[in-house]
Amino acid sequence: MGQVPFITAADVEEHLDWISLVDALESGHKAARPEISDQFLHRGDDTLLSRAAWIDGHGVAVKTVTVYPGNPLKNLPSVQGAMLLFDDESGAVKAVIDSALVTNWKTVGDSLLGAKLLARPESKRLLIIGAGTVASGLIEAYPKLFPDLEIMIWNRSPAKAEELAKGQPHVRAVTNLQQAARQADIISTATMAKEPVFDGTWLQEGQHLDLIGAFTKEMREADDLALQRSRIFVDSVDTTIEHIGEMTLPLASGAIARTDILGDLYDLAQGARGRVSPEDITLFKNGGGAHLDLMTGQVILEAWQAKTA
Repeated sequence: MGQVPFITAADVEEHLDWISLVDALESGHKAARPEISDQFLHRGDDTLLSRAAWIDGHGVAVKTVTVYPGNPLKNLPSVQGAMLLFDDESGAVKAVIDSALVTNWKTVGDSLLGAKLLARPESKRLLIIGAGTVASGLIEAYPKLFPDLEIMIWNRSPAKAEELAKGQPHVRAVTNLQQAARQADIISTATMAKEPVFDGTWLQEGQHLDLIGAFTKEMREADDLALQRSRIFVDSVDTTIEHIGEMTLPLASGAIARTDILGDLYDLAQGARGRVSPEDITLFKNGGGAHLDLMTGQVILEAWQAKTA
């Protein structure tokens, strides 16, 4: 066996493309459901997070990161780590991949697949709420799936939205969130909000709401009405319904019932009905998950292998 590669963005990112990733994720969701496990260790505000997935016939992955909230004060990234990718048949280590590379492509690819399966194919306007790393990825990726897409960006700090839009003719910063939300075909939220930033009264017939930011039980980006007015889907029932505030809080309050969550990417990829009519409002909760890290890691490794062949 040769030396196990350590793959970073600089090694492979220019050889990756969003459509190939979405196709791989869709194919992966037609296979067996994964076995998933998460582990958290804490020291004060610092955290060690390990997320593992095993998809029979596909492979094994463990992504481990440290989360040090105080690091930006030292000019260091707050999240650092790597993912180990193992061969499904032999258990051998196939690659070590920088965690940020995996996470960035996984997060955006997850939402793209949700939009492919739920949004109207003729969608022409995207509103992104938030102006961070994920928003930057969405700006690059969404037009690959929806050609000639006009993109609006709203952020609590308008200057950050303007900076992200600068130099991109198809992207513009907006300041009136309600007006932009009513004009959009797809709305993608990528914030760190613990209270809803999206109001369900803004929703229009035919829209697709893509919720990315919330990842703990205390976080949510959309209010109860947004969920009540939508056909609700998640990326994985195993990693969202009991784990993320976007679902746990309205379920606990009775605002929605478990039967209101109509399925996940496995159901949709295997033929379940998502959008029944053009007038439907669809909602997709992007929760991430180690199985998506595994699928994305395989795509990254294949791109590295093709580059180095």
